[in-house]
Amino acid sequence: MNKETKVWPADEPAIAEAARTLREGGIVAFPTETVYGLGADARNPQAVRRVFEAKGRPSDNPLIVHIADRGQLEELVLPYGEIPARLMEAFWPGPLTIVLPVRPGAAAPQVTAGLDTVAVRMPAHPVALRLIAAAGCPVAAPSANRSGRPSPTLAAHVLEDLAGRIDGVVDGGQAEVGLESTVVMVEDDRIRVLRPGGVTREALAEAAGCDVVAEGAASGEGEECGDQPGGESNRDAAPRSPGMKYAHYAPRGEMTLVIGDGEAVRAWIGREAAAARAAGCRTGVLTFEEHAGYYDADAVVVCGSLARPEQAAQRLYAALREFDARGIGRIWAEGCPPEGIGLALMNRLAKAAGGRIVRV
Repeated sequence: MNKETKVWPADEPAIAEAARTLREGGIVAFPTETVYGLGADARNPQAVRRVFEAKGRPSDNPLIVHIADRGQLEELVLPYGEIPARLMEAFWPGPLTIVLPVRPGAAAPQVTAGLDTVAVRMPAHPVALRLIAAAGCPVAAPSANRSGRPSPTLAAHVLEDLAGRIDGVVDGGQAEVGLESTVVMVEDDRIRVLRPGGVTREALAEAAGCDVVAEGAASGEGEECGDQPGGESNRDAAPRSPGMKYAHYAPRGEMTLVIGDGEAVRAWIGREAAAARAAGCRTGVLTFEEHAGYYDADAVVVCGSLARPEQAAQRLYAALREFDARGIGRIWAEGCPPEGIGLALMNRLAKAAGGRIVRV
């Protein structure tokens, strides 16, 4: 896969060239408001296979299909109910993915991982919308990183992981939200959150007027048990959504998420980091700006403020990549309240830690 990866500016001639690449079976990274995606024509099995190969992505991990217009849904999905329609009206374009019944033959089999559903969203980024519209096809696009690595929020992050493995990347600057989209599925007149993200549980309930549940892998709790929401085995069942089954977002160093009272958290991390440094390990702490002065480590990385969790969400993946750039072997991350976008932040931290969670 050692081929030249083009870097296009986000102007109309470049978007037209990137769209032509998609139509011809190429794979192209592009910005969305959440993270950068790696796109392929969702109808083209060969193109979709290249996405899996470039990322090193497990074949039973389904992809999200991106559309530029709700008119594209008719060819992609079967009729759906009133609750999904309300969610589309409230949050599209935006960071919400809805799992819907797929129209047979409408997408390449790898997109749905053999399921009878497909995850669909309409991104809010103008470059993404122009690219998808110009390509004239639904675009299957996971995050544009090597599988398991922190998701890319800059074109430079894409190139760190995928240069020489993909046809090109459209550079649209920094992603605004910084965490992947919320993924939901409607079951029994209630909304089930499969992956928390930029649209909060509270906003979903207000818009849809029904119950919203977030459990298991959605909340980041119980990850050590290896179960998906609803009791499906992570080892044996195909997940309905990306981000439910495999380790994700991880830096190269071993990371532990520490949850509890603020003072106890800081004391525990301080002791562990000191012991690791004494043993010759390069140490790092992922913290919030309110606590940065408490820590002594080789790398103290601030992802944002506790008072502005949306800022921490936007900076999280870049912060994890900074530990890699500085050669950090052991990392401790502070938890945050799992409220609003804090639920999504805790979900990503738990997965980046590979289930290594300490409560103090």
